[in-house]
Amino acid sequence: MILRRMPSFAFSFAFLCAALMAVFACAAPTPQEPKPQDPEPKPPEAAKREKAPDFPEKLDWLNTGGPLKMEDLKGKVVILDFWTLCCINCIHILPDLAKLEKKWANELVVVGVHSAKFDSEKITKNIRKAVLRYEIAHPVVNDAEHGIWNKFGVNSWPTFIVLDTEGRVVGETSGEGNYEILDKVVAKLVEEGKANKTLNDKAIRFDLAKFREKGDTPLFFPGKIAADEKANRLVIADSTHHRIVVSDLAGKLQTVIGTGTPGKQDGKFAEAQFDDPQGVVIDGDLIYIADRKNHQLRVADLKAGTVSTLAGNGEQDQRSRITDPDKPVKAMEVGLNSPWDLLKVGDTLFIAMAGHHQIWSMDLKAKTIAPYAGDGRERLQDGPVYAASFAQPSGLTTDGKYIYVADCEISSIRRVPLDPKGRVETLIGEGLFEFGDKDGVFPEARIQHALAVLEHEGRLIVADTYNSKLKILDPKTKQIKSWLGDNDPNAKDPIFNEPAGLAKAGGKLYVADTNSHRIRVVDLKTNAISTLEIQGLQPPPPPKEAKK
Repeated sequence: MILRRMPSFAFSFAFLCAALMAVFACAAPTPQEPKPQDPEPKPPEAAKREKAPDFPEKLDWLNTGGPLKMEDLKGKVVILDFWTLCCINCIHILPDLAKLEKKWANELVVVGVHSAKFDSEKITKNIRKAVLRYEIAHPVVNDAEHGIWNKFGVNSWPTFIVLDTEGRVVGETSGEGNYEILDKVVAKLVEEGKANKTLNDKAIRFDLAKFREKGDTPLFFPGKIAADEKANRLVIADSTHHRIVVSDLAGKLQTVIGTGTPGKQDGKFAEAQFDDPQGVVIDGDLIYIADRKNHQLRVADLKAGTVSTLAGNGEQDQRSRITDPDKPVKAMEVGLNSPWDLLKVGDTLFIAMAGHHQIWSMDLKAKTIAPYAGDGRERLQDGPVYAASFAQPSGLTTDGKYIYVADCEISSIRRVPLDPKGRVETLIGEGLFEFGDKDGVFPEARIQHALAVLEHEGRLIVADTYNSKLKILDPKTKQIKSWLGDNDPNAKDPIFNEPAGLAKAGGKLYVADTNSHRIRVVDLKTNAISTLEIQGLQPPPPPKEAKK
């Protein structure tokens, strides 16, 4: 969870917090630590609830035919989800919200209140991309200036505020792992609404952004990418199509791995399922895959045409894990937490474990896994490998001596020694709320939520994601300079649109241009930019309807 520096809220919820101490946590909990919960939460008496303030006018709305007012939601139990698209905790709670929406389809409405952290996240079209990418199926309002956030006194992402069927505030809770408590409170409020005859149990069909898409594209929010010059092979994590695409370096399709329907299934390529795959590594005829939303590592065998699970028991592990005392455990017996990128060095697979805010390592021969760097606290702190801190690490590369980390939530590039006795250093970045688009030397230079980094001839190519640029960073001088891209939010067809993956082969740089659903190719000698056409690639077929 990320805490935001915000003024005190506009009106007090103190009496609600007192009434709900056994139901909701009014103070933000420590990230990844379990919170005590009342097995039978009881909302406060209706007479003690305050009417929720209305949504401000002239805000942009997504997934609706137009702006909503509180009056439009009367008769429904409402969960206001205060989120921001960069936040890993906000991403983690989306499946819980979807589960609640499915269970209470006729009684519950979730409204996403997008209260941005980064400047790029204030732009409605960028939020719309996130809505599509994360397959959000409820209304979302762009609270760019934190007007709604301030009215409700929110101070952390994600925060949930629950309203009863008469539009009154019941209480709030924050962070991950709140499905059960929210489910119980919704159940109580539905029961109350039925008794009071204030419940509207007719489902509302919203005009979702996906209904307005002109058509599916061959790639849909590709996340990470890997290249093998010797094998003439390119591997693309076609993330929101939930599959892996393999072509040659010129774009001739070789194979597609996965059905395109989100799931967790090993087996033949045509039967296998992934859920938001991200980092990919090529190792001969093997492809290692960070199966992000399944919290697993998978491996695809190109010769056998099969996918198997390499690490992770399939459950998200939200516990903090201390690096130094931990001993490696069997890779299949431990829960992972949003593995976002992979790097293979010898027989070791390094993992950017975004959800744990750590770098992990897996011994591929022993099939054991353990934290390698980071204490699990979400912050910027240099120091010994086991005591340093990261914040949502999402990109990895190496020069043979160091691992370089795109540490996105603190807009930083970090350097981690391959010798575990060394120290973690920051090359650029100052902390959770220090970001921008400024060339120069550390500590004055700024980037914005960079998701990928690639070593090239002693320097680092940085995918400065939220600035939609590529930049060059010199690790020796800690100087960064813009290279390609223009960071123009009004451009109809920008050079890059939130690039998130980098790979190189044959004098070419391959860029996963995520929000433009394409792979860009940069000639490293001439800087000429082109778009890779993957010949023969089609969007996956729509999922088959489940048998009744």
